[in-house]
Amino acid sequence: MNFSWPKEYTDYRERVIEFAKKELNDDALIQRDHEGIFARDLWDKCGKFGIQGLGAPTRYGGSHEEVDILRAAYAMEGLGYGCKDVGLTIALNAHIWAVQMSITLFGTEEQKQKYLPKMASGEWIGAHALSEETSGSDVFNMKMTAEKVDGGYILNGEKRLVTLAPIADVAVAFANANPKVGKWGVTAFIVDKTMQGFECQPVQHKMGLRTVPLGRIKFNNCFVPEENRLGKEGAGFSISNHSLEYDRCCILAGKLGAMARQLDEAVAYAKSRQQYGQPIGNFQAVSHRIADMKLRLETSRLMLYKMAWLKKNDKPAMLEAAMLKLHLSEAYVASSLDAIRVHGGNGYLTDFGVERGLRDAVGGIIYAGTSDIQRNIIAKFLGL
Repeated sequence: MNFSWPKEYTDYRERVIEFAKKELNDDALIQRDHEGIFARDLWDKCGKFGIQGLGAPTRYGGSHEEVDILRAAYAMEGLGYGCKDVGLTIALNAHIWAVQMSITLFGTEEQKQKYLPKMASGEWIGAHALSEETSGSDVFNMKMTAEKVDGGYILNGEKRLVTLAPIADVAVAFANANPKVGKWGVTAFIVDKTMQGFECQPVQHKMGLRTVPLGRIKFNNCFVPEENRLGKEGAGFSISNHSLEYDRCCILAGKLGAMARQLDEAVAYAKSRQQYGQPIGNFQAVSHRIADMKLRLETSRLMLYKMAWLKKNDKPAMLEAAMLKLHLSEAYVASSLDAIRVHGGNGYLTDFGVERGLRDAVGGIIYAGTSDIQRNIIAKFLGL
């Protein structure tokens, strides 16, 4: 088993880290987090660098000849390490993998030509509109409908907890075109903000990840031309499951990078902070917490790389995705709490920047499938 990376991957990852440290860590992060402000200027810098282009081939404005999930996951790990704004990295991954990648994989040539170049450049922002008020974990028991009419479909319903919804230019939205057959009637559509009846709602405030806007999208007799249907009618279930594997892989890669940065900062603090005439890292209570942080990081890294390898080689990865999502998201919460404990009173202060990690981490055990849902998936694969 070869655990090494091609030099072109490692070189690109280092460029991503250098770019993130230099361009994405402004002095306004604490204020933006406090006020819930999305940094569009930093988003645009990412577009110019080519981050959004990781989810599209060069012929559609992407960064490389073909989408390479291994290279992308490795790069996103670097982005999470270099960029302290976890909300921004979540926003980028949601846009690239849940929305853009869905079009890359399942879109027609016309759809790819129309939407991917502006999404890959960062000019347009995409949202993945799936969850509803009464269908969160039971996501495909949706109420939003798509009525077939001459030339297209009429969409009616409302989506909630949609990342980037308040500022979205385009959404991949899911509605049931044939409710009689349940989830097999769920169909995906590419809906842009110019379509009448498409209404983005204001930002909803939340515990963490405050620098990425979250909100609702209403579809009120929204006519969507047939050429904007993504995939076949009834293919929404498969499209969503497929794209969510990419989404989970790379969103979690960003979190892995954040965990690595978190560990480095904890080690540095434990070496420099003096109590009782010696560095606090000399105390077993502190050093053991840091050892646990390292263990969580490395086990998560192995699971992430395995899943990325499976996706790269077109192998099924639903079980591995569930295990990765469960383990890494829970590990990030635990390590974020340990980071606060290592930093003591300073870690509890907002201006010190450590407590934000815990607030940002908690969302990971909920979005893209709760930890309990991941356990259900794992148990099902085990025949339970």
